[in-house]
Order: sequence, then C-alpha cells, then structure tokens
Amino acid sequence: MHRPRLIAVATLAAVLIACDGETGVDGSAGAAGGMAAGTGASGVGSSGAGASGGGSTGGAGGGVPAMTFRNAINMGPDPFMAYHDGSYYLATTQGDAVRMWKAPTVGQLLTAEPITVWQDPDPTHNQQVWAPSFHFIGGHWYVYYTGSDGIDDNHRIYVAESEGTDPLGPYHYKGRLAAPGAEEVWAIDQEILQQDSGLYLMWSGKSGPTYNLLFIAPLSDPWTVSGARVQLPAAGGCPEVREGPSILQRDGTTFMIYSTCDTGKPDYQLWMKSIPTSADPMIPDNWIQHPDPVLVRNDAEGVFGPGHNGFFKSPDGTEDWIVYHAKNTSQYTYEGRTTRIGKVSWNGGVPSFGAPPASGATLDVPSGDPGGGPYWINDNGDTSGLGGVTYQGAWTHYPRCGNQCFFGDDHGATEPGATATFTFTGTQIALLSVRDAGNGVAAFSIDGEPETFGDFYMGIRHGELVNYVSPHLEFGEHTLVVRVTGDKNAASSGVAISIDRAEVYTD
Repeated sequence: MHRPRLIAVATLAAVLIACDGETGVDGSAGAAGGMAAGTGASGVGSSGAGASGGGSTGGAGGGVPAMTFRNAINMGPDPFMAYHDGSYYLATTQGDAVRMWKAPTVGQLLTAEPITVWQDPDPTHNQQVWAPSFHFIGGHWYVYYTGSDGIDDNHRIYVAESEGTDPLGPYHYKGRLAAPGAEEVWAIDQEILQQDSGLYLMWSGKSGPTYNLLFIAPLSDPWTVSGARVQLPAAGGCPEVREGPSILQRDGTTFMIYSTCDTGKPDYQLWMKSIPTSADPMIPDNWIQHPDPVLVRNDAEGVFGPGHNGFFKSPDGTEDWIVYHAKNTSQYTYEGRTTRIGKVSWNGGVPSFGAPPASGATLDVPSGDPGGGPYWINDNGDTSGLGGVTYQGAWTHYPRCGNQCFFGDDHGATEPGATATFTFTGTQIALLSVRDAGNGVAAFSIDGEPETFGDFYMGIRHGELVNYVSPHLEFGEHTLVVRVTGDKNAASSGVAISIDRAEVYTD
C-alpha cells in the first residue's frame, strides 16, 4: 500500500538480531492458553506432524520425520518463490536490491545465504525496492521490482533480464514498464499474467487521488507495455487497499489472488477473482468476483495479516503451493512480517488455502522435495534429534507464552552473566525466540570461539523470530553458549534475553 514498508535484514548470517524474553521477563505479555506453536494445525499446508506438549515428536532422539519443515522459512515480507532445476528460489522485500535465497529443500531456506542478483545503479529508482518477482519467459528470467528515489509517491515498476537461464543471473537493466503516453503515476506490486491471448502486466496503482487500485495492461514482450491500462474492480474486507495481485492457473481457469487492507493491520487478507484462460482479461466484466476472503487471520494460532502472496509448484510438479507473509502479533505494525508457505487444496476446480497454521507448526514438505531439513531443540530440553539445553544463573521458565513461543513456553533472564548452553550434533544452528521492547543484547559463542552479539529488541512484541545463525561447521557435536550481557540499546526498557527453540541442520 501507499506507506513505508519494513525493510528486511539483508543477511541472516549477519543478523544476530535477537529476540527477547517475555515483556518484563514475567510472562505477563505472553498469550495465555491457545494452541502452542509447534503443534499440528489444520489449515494451509498442515500435516498434523507436530505434537502438542511434546507428543510423538518430543523427547531426545524422538525424530521429526526428515520430510517435514516449519514455518517461517524467511524473515522478510512480500515473498515470491519458484522451483527450478533442483532448487527453490525465494525473494522478499529488501529495500536496496533484489536478493534471492536458494536451497534444495524448503527446510534449509531459513538459513540460506542471501544472494544479491540485481542492484539498480540508478539513484532515481534504486531505493525503497519492494516486492520483487521473477518469471522465466522465452529463455530468460525477468526480475520485476518496484523502486523509487526515496519518495514513496515516485514508485514505478522496473525489469531486469538474465543473461542466461540461471535465476541468480547475471542480470542487466531492461527498462521501466509504463503504458505509452500514460500519465506518470505511482505503481507497485507487479505480476505477470500469461493468457491464451498474450502476455499482460498487473499491478497496484493510482488513479486521481486514489491509491492501491488494481490495473492490467497488455505487453508486447516481457519489458514493453503496448497498450492503455484498465482498472479491475475488486472486492475486499477493507476499503483502502487492493494490492499484490498474484496468478494461479489450472484446467483452463486463471485465478487472481490479491491482498486487501493496510498490510500493517492484523486484518490484511487475501481475496480472489477468476477468468477463463481463453477470455480477454482486459475486459473487467470477464472477471468473476469471488464473494469471500480466501485467507484471513487465525487468532487461535496467533497468525495475523496473512497476505502478499505468490505461488509455486512442488518439485515433482503435482502440487500447487502458496507463499505469503504474516505476523505473530495482532498489533498494528509493519514489523515482524515473515515468509510462510502452505499447500493449496483444490475443491471443484477452485483453490482453497485453509487457515494459516501457527509459526513453528511441523508440516509436510512439498511433493518431490528431498527433505533433510533441521531438527528442533525446545527451551525445556526436549528435542526431535540429538542434544539439549542447560542453564546457569537466574533463568525463569514461562509456560504461558502461548502462540508467541514454540510449544507455548520459553525461558528468560535479565541477570548479567546468565548463560544457556545448547549441545547439538550437526553442521549449523539457528535460534528463534521473542523480541520485545524490554529486551537487551546477547552474546553468542560456538565451541568456545570469540563471542558475537545480537540485539533482541523490537518495539512491538513478536515471537518466533530468528535471533542468531551460526557459521557452517564440520558435522559433529558442538556447543552454543548464549550469554546475557546486561547491555541494551537506548530505545529498550530492559535487558531481557529469551530462549525458545533452536533449529539444528545436519547437511
């Protein structure tokens, strides 16, 4: 929408951005009750593989099947995803460039290194780079993105073309997409539509004083708009925003799924229109408006503002999957939007997305995915693999963290020098926990190596966020020590550190 967007952290390995414990480290801010993250949940992509309170996946050596993963798969918003030649490729809003994450299995995307595939050198449109998407057309990949000179009103849509067939490039600048002779107006959230009648550009734009309307225009090639734009009226749960159009096609029908409401609201949601692939999409009346939202907040699972989605095929091509962002808080904020995925169901030829499951819920990987993702270690020492966690100093266990925490609990401390020591067998470890306004700075040491530091502060409480990612290690037994430093940034009201869960990688 017409507003500043949260810029995702560019490098997960450099993130070391920590989450904190409960507000005031007393658990009072945690949601009491509700289904804990980490449980199986009905809805988008749910497999029921998770277990409440430990269950079949709890306990040392219990063994989450290798053919599962857990959301979120990336800490950024506005995702777009594709599967190509044995790997998943994911892009999210980064602010200054187009970056992708590449992994052979969805379970490894969370800790994959970001790769900068395109950084526009032109200062008139290399700032506020939002919502990149990428499409393979005519033997090349085309990266589409929205950029400006730092002023939101100057956002326009641009495209870069790959030199070959690698989604990672290299790329060269191809141009700005705008209808010939059209007025220079704000435009974001581009999508490419391929109908029987040709190629089209869809986006969210401005008409007169009104922002965030959906438009479509014909393309003569992937970088040239060849005709006037047409507005597509679209229903929604809020009046103020229509953005993020995405395309899903099946059995002669094209479905346009789009986002409504301000993305900072917990009610950000997805709606849908459809049209036969043989029909002219430039005629608004050819589109059928579906009467209800197709993906909305799930308060019971602590999922808010699901939207700005894309679609991708499973590795074997038999399944459709949705990729979207959502938050773990019902408060109005652009912070904390993270990327999740789920399997699309089909009912009578119409896609169904169900209810979004909680962060940390264990889900089946897409069909044809080789698996081999991480195992987890919970803050109470339970694990689906090998290892555990021990505490020294004044730590408190909070069993009522609710949906903000894996299995509904976490540990917190404010005492300088208090430590949590993870032992694990693998090649890499990532820590996820709460960030909050009363959180401080933690120190991290792998196998006794010099400490690195991360800030667990965030202005509005969010759980299940990545705070630390270790370097890649030789496979074997390792230790990670997390130390409460007692330090904080100027904005924080406290020095709390939270321990929730670790994801351990073995490849």
